[in-house]
Amino acid sequence: MRSRTKVGDSIFNVFNNTLLLLLGIATLYPFLNLLAVSLNQSLDTMRGGIYLWPRDFTLDNYRLIFSNDRLFDSAALSVLRTLIGTGLSVICTIMVAYALSRREYMLRKSLNAIIVVSMYVNGGIIPIYLMIKNLGLTNTFAVYIIPGLIGAFNVMIMRSYFDQLPDGLVESAKLDGANEWQTLFRVVMPISLPVIATITLFISVGHWNSWTDNFLYNSKESLTLLQYQLMQILMQTTEQVSGGIGSGTDDAILNFTTPQSIRATMSMVVTLPILFVYPFLQKYFIKGMTLGAMKE
Repeated sequence: MRSRTKVGDSIFNVFNNTLLLLLGIATLYPFLNLLAVSLNQSLDTMRGGIYLWPRDFTLDNYRLIFSNDRLFDSAALSVLRTLIGTGLSVICTIMVAYALSRREYMLRKSLNAIIVVSMYVNGGIIPIYLMIKNLGLTNTFAVYIIPGLIGAFNVMIMRSYFDQLPDGLVESAKLDGANEWQTLFRVVMPISLPVIATITLFISVGHWNSWTDNFLYNSKESLTLLQYQLMQILMQTTEQVSGGIGSGTDDAILNFTTPQSIRATMSMVVTLPILFVYPFLQKYFIKGMTLGAMKE
């Protein structure tokens, strides 16, 4: 009987490991393919057949992107936006979600309904633009922060997490004389690191990848974000391709860059910072849901 059990466990382990290996390959292949395309000579890439490694290795695609005069200023502005926007948004989301999780709050049901409705219904891009313009946020750094300060989806996730916490946590803190602020920041937040880390990652990636607010609300060159700057480089490359290379000189043809290569290179440039940040947040995902909390 034991031998049959061991054989069954071995078969399951082989099947499980094989399936996970295939899923891992399917997940990593697009990233490795983009890396290979970004490191391959553009005209050679047009022939196709680039999979996991470059056929004609070159750094010309990266040189083209990093030769832009405003790239590093735009990158610094994107980093600043991500840090400030994420910090303020996480704090505001925590406070709103905590208030909505308290059963004694009389407006709890009404505000929950309004927030849920806002996830599915919005006024459209024109009313939003007019509102931002009337608030005086256009052509300012604040337009990157204030309009998206609180996200309904993030509030719902965090509120659901707070709802699952034992009521005795808050009650014991109040018996010890803690007010709502002390209860939130000293009792609730320390045991809510998994959901806070998750929301932080969602918000930071959203800020880092955003470029539409730059396109719609900011025309100042000094407030250009990295994503929008890269999009302009891609548009310039597309115009170059549409103009043709047949009439160019030999040097121009050798330095010719295609949109496919630029897109792959841009993906590497904007993805690597997120990959470096993620390991620092990952450790919170594997912690217990109420680590250190009291048992009921």
